[in-house]
Amino acid sequence: MAKLLSCVLGPRLYKIYRERDSERAPASVPETPTAVTAPHSSSWDTYYQPRALEKHADSILALASVFWSISYYSSPFAFFYLYRKGYLSLSKVVPFSHYAGTLLLLLAGVACLRGIGRWTNPQYRQFITILEATHRNQSSENKRQLANYNFDFRSWPVDFHWEEPSSRKESRGGPSRRGVALLRPEPLHRGTADTLLNRVKKLPCQITSYLVAHTLGRRMLYPGSVYLLQKALMPVLLQGQARLVEECNGRRAKLLACDGNEIDTMFVDRRGTAEPQGQKLVICCEGNAGFYEVGCVSTPLEAGYSVLGWNHPGFAGSTGVPFPQNEANAMDVVVQFAIYRLGFQPQDIIIYAWSIGGFTATWAAMSYPDVSAVILDASFDDLVPLALKVMPDSWRGLVTRTVRQHLNLNNAEQLCRYQGPVLLIRRTKDEIITTTVPEDIMSNRGNDLLLKLLQHRYPRVMAEEGLQVVRQWLEASSQLEEGEKGSSEAWGRTQQGQVADWLSSFPNQPQFTADGRWKRTGVCPSSAPTRQNMGLTSPGAWVRRSWGRRGDGKSLGRG
Repeated sequence: MAKLLSCVLGPRLYKIYRERDSERAPASVPETPTAVTAPHSSSWDTYYQPRALEKHADSILALASVFWSISYYSSPFAFFYLYRKGYLSLSKVVPFSHYAGTLLLLLAGVACLRGIGRWTNPQYRQFITILEATHRNQSSENKRQLANYNFDFRSWPVDFHWEEPSSRKESRGGPSRRGVALLRPEPLHRGTADTLLNRVKKLPCQITSYLVAHTLGRRMLYPGSVYLLQKALMPVLLQGQARLVEECNGRRAKLLACDGNEIDTMFVDRRGTAEPQGQKLVICCEGNAGFYEVGCVSTPLEAGYSVLGWNHPGFAGSTGVPFPQNEANAMDVVVQFAIYRLGFQPQDIIIYAWSIGGFTATWAAMSYPDVSAVILDASFDDLVPLALKVMPDSWRGLVTRTVRQHLNLNNAEQLCRYQGPVLLIRRTKDEIITTTVPEDIMSNRGNDLLLKLLQHRYPRVMAEEGLQVVRQWLEASSQLEEGEKGSSEAWGRTQQGQVADWLSSFPNQPQFTADGRWKRTGVCPSSAPTRQNMGLTSPGAWVRRSWGRRGDGKSLGRG
């Protein structure tokens, strides 16, 4: 009876991974029976096959979940409509509550039928036995057996706690349950007395900003946190997880951040290979609709690096909502996990971010200044100009206040507090982080990120004249125009020679080919099409651009 109850309340099982070569018992050691019998399948696209009762019950519950999500997002409009029609009176609400209660009882019955279907399936019974054993005792053997299953991540046991490092327990200046430290924006009206009357006057604006940020703003900024989008991408995410686990020997882990959010991570260890870059760990920070299952982790993986991917709070298996404080808390526990559990030194860690992931990457660089390097692909300097672009001009004050108080992604300010190597990757026809049109490359906020970094590091060089020279080169709209804007000595070198110069200055840093993929040795030929040469804009700063849209080639820069 207890096993039947566990099947009713247990998580949904998606897939049973095939046996990996690294986990097979050596030929000289007699095989011992275990609770898991991995299916021997030549294709990693084989999912767990539920019985008919479980399958149909799962479909009904999944449909009910989708309808509930749609009702949740449309509830303000529904309440307004019902109020206008007079349906919110007590005489009409009571019968509606009866209908809702009956529907809940029917769904509970469907859940019980699904549990019976699971109980009749020996594969699910084996899985639930291993899951319960792992919750009781997180031994290495139990974890190894549980890793053969892909199931609802909410039931996965916690593998790493934010307070686990001994240095955190002894340090008084470490993060608290309120979160890690962030750079706070300056007040809009400096010098104004913060009296009770002023607070009362600001209260309506603060309430409006809070409501906008927690309803429309957060979902516009992080569409990947919307449940309906995740539901549509579920088959692709499951396939990506299977590829990482079965082909790359990835290890999934759940990290508990200081705010209580559970962070879904995937680690691929290449330290045991003959490739020297396997000793380096690349922590990947995805975009606002990106997941590690199908995100930028493939780039360092193809180059032979060890990789640690993670999902934003509220994305896929991670819990919470992706506000800046929660994002920084998640990034902090990810870095701590890499250092104290995986055994990488900060000098062997590279932070690689795509788009909005630049916020967590720059925060990590600011908070852990000993990391090896930071790579920002298609990122920006500040969120306010991009938010003003998509909102009406009459909302300028509200948008600015909302971003500064609740969604302050100040990438440039954080990056300026890091003194190590930085690669900036900019696209010349980026439709996301431009404030006008993609063809206007000077409105690309990646330019502002580079200029602010150069001005901070080289204030004397980046004076009026130096700033003008850099801007002139950045606004080149073609390779021919770029060559005309600089002298033959500064701009006339071939792409291959300039990439080689950059790599020689940091021999232990990652290498890129012309199309932006990480390369194990050497550099790509300079004849690669639709790419632009690199050029020296000021002492110590490299910039490279690519011709194409956001999904095309890459561009590099170093400050």
